[in-house]
Amino acid sequence: MAEYNWPKYGTASVLGKEHDRLDGVAKASGAAKYAYDIMRDKMLFARALGCPHASCKVVSIDTSPALKVPGVRHVEALKEPGNEIRWEGDLVAVVAADSDGAAAEGLAAIEVKYAVEPHFVLDEHLAAAEAAGVAKSAGRNVQLEKEPAEGADEDKFEDEEIDRLLKESAVVVDGYYGIAAITHMCLETHGSTCEWKDGKLLAHLSTQNVSGTAGQFASPLGITADDVTVHCDFIGGGFGSKFAADSWGVVCAKIAKETGRPVKLMLDRDLELKSAGSRPSGYLKARVGADANGVVKVWDSHHWGTGGPGGGGVSQGEIPYVFDPPNRRRVATAIKTNTGPSRAWRAPNHPQACAMTQTAYDDVAMKLGKDSYDVFLANLASVRNGKEDVYRAEMEIAAKLMDWKAKWHPHGKGPQDGSIVTGLGLALHTWGGAGHASTCVVRIHPDGGVETSLGSQDLGTGTRTAIAVVVAETFGLPVNAIKVNIGSSAYPQSGPSGGSTTIGGVSESNRRASQDALRKLCELVATKLGVQSAELEAKEGRIQVVGDPGKSLSWKEACSLLGMNPLEVKGEFKQGAKSPLSSTLVGGVQMAEVAVDKATGIVQMKKFVAVQDMGLIVNRQTAESQIYGAVIMGIAYALFEERIMDGRTGAFVNAELSDYRLPRLGDIGEIVIEMYEPESEYNRGVIGLGEPPVISPGAAISNAVCNALGVRVPVLPLTPQRVLASLEHKALVEGSAS
Repeated sequence: MAEYNWPKYGTASVLGKEHDRLDGVAKASGAAKYAYDIMRDKMLFARALGCPHASCKVVSIDTSPALKVPGVRHVEALKEPGNEIRWEGDLVAVVAADSDGAAAEGLAAIEVKYAVEPHFVLDEHLAAAEAAGVAKSAGRNVQLEKEPAEGADEDKFEDEEIDRLLKESAVVVDGYYGIAAITHMCLETHGSTCEWKDGKLLAHLSTQNVSGTAGQFASPLGITADDVTVHCDFIGGGFGSKFAADSWGVVCAKIAKETGRPVKLMLDRDLELKSAGSRPSGYLKARVGADANGVVKVWDSHHWGTGGPGGGGVSQGEIPYVFDPPNRRRVATAIKTNTGPSRAWRAPNHPQACAMTQTAYDDVAMKLGKDSYDVFLANLASVRNGKEDVYRAEMEIAAKLMDWKAKWHPHGKGPQDGSIVTGLGLALHTWGGAGHASTCVVRIHPDGGVETSLGSQDLGTGTRTAIAVVVAETFGLPVNAIKVNIGSSAYPQSGPSGGSTTIGGVSESNRRASQDALRKLCELVATKLGVQSAELEAKEGRIQVVGDPGKSLSWKEACSLLGMNPLEVKGEFKQGAKSPLSSTLVGGVQMAEVAVDKATGIVQMKKFVAVQDMGLIVNRQTAESQIYGAVIMGIAYALFEERIMDGRTGAFVNAELSDYRLPRLGDIGEIVIEMYEPESEYNRGVIGLGEPPVISPGAAISNAVCNALGVRVPVLPLTPQRVLASLEHKALVEGSAS
């Protein structure tokens, strides 16, 4: 069996260096074509009608007025009388017309009557959810060092043992923490442009799953997957929400077939935010007992939240996050709400779990009057992923980059400049990131050209460039000498881009195919040079005897030995297979420095430090870019992003870009990134990076605000209203105590 490996630590020529994106100019210049940009002759423009009610039943729907609008060519009703609708924005009908304006006019002409039904959208209010009958158990888990006596009442023992442990603790935190639901907010909304030719469908779909969506079109259209090609060269954001063809994709293809014309259907911003994906909310009450050093000995929590009509919420298995104290009880409740259904958002469960629990650890430090850094350090012995040493090293690096020891002060006791106070906070995170299944075909042409083809996609993370780096390193060629063909389901199947699995998967298949291809090429060169093929290496555009460029052929000379036909080699990686090229499980440490205006409640980012391990780094430049992007996304949900629901009407009131607050450049502050890649991590191979750095910002920033103010602002995002409310509450408590 062939052996696969990476260059020894510190010896790579291309791997791990900084490389510009191969598609950077196309993206920056506007030459890159997204699904939204596809234009065809005689194309129809389609628009979707969303339901205006959070909960209702369709009484009647009349689409005939829309068909009378000039330019309207097709109306497709997606609901019929009697259908129940469980969230505002659920699609009711689609109109396709010669122009976008005609489609909008046709949409407005559709007559729908609804019977409005009771709704529930206020997921933070557990008691109200229980009263409304929309809350149900989502699991519990108990771990205690002591066991009940044989025959004893286990529930009673559990209660008494936890109460005893709390009573014996040096300090007890009784806290409330939360994080609101947010939407995915993809810059390019969900949708597609569909066209048919000779009975076959070509769907230009904005997707994170090029290889996996052809079948999703085929089945409802009554064709087979081999009659569908999904195409996506570029995607304007997905974040876990674009794995499916979706009902709007299928109806777009259906209308295109029935009208015999290409059809473009992209959701407008309002429907995008209401229906195309959101991250579940989470709210938690906890009692936490720790010893005099801040080491948590007992954890007792109940959390709840919503993933929309199906309930859902944050998995109880992630509570408390990263840490696993010796005694803990965690209980979860899922709440069904009349809001758009949730979809996987970067690192599902992790950002919420981190924000709801590592804030409690920071409150332990506040209550003891200790440095948060020391309390987190003291609790590393209880991390459940075995990465205690990595976290310790990363904390040390982060502290130096932040100048933590010089800047830190006890919670709420730092210097004040007018109404401005500053603070520091930190948090830890973890993620798997193992590679997905991936197959590719590497082709070496007799003229020296090299290309690789696979049904992967580039989410904007630099996948094209990373694949080229892997192949270029193997063949001793420059990165721009490699042509990377991705973005079509016609290419060999590769996994969806989610869960930080892409870089591991595509690196595996391409390194394997390239090393196998190089071995075949070296056999031809060895015969030509009269040496053994095992003596040869690919370096700086030549195939040469190791360390002896004098005995060599140029890359083109070597490839000319192939004869008339190109050399094609298939590379394949099966998900979960043990490999020297990739592995799983990373850890990271992040620290935040903020300034808070106690008069206005405005939180301003000053500095953010992110230290991250990711195994072997493929392209240092795009890896750093991914961390920058993740940190900015984290700042967004920590300070600004929130789906705001009106409890009275059930309406999603900020479902437009003008109302859904996102950070601007001036909101970000300084970001410092450190890639943690000692030889021990490099030797673990490639591990995904997309999710990990987006996990900790919420907790780190919340802890920094708490350090500045001396009071916890319990729920993210930390809006001025919430900050001022917490300060007011603190003043009332201190006033009543004096």
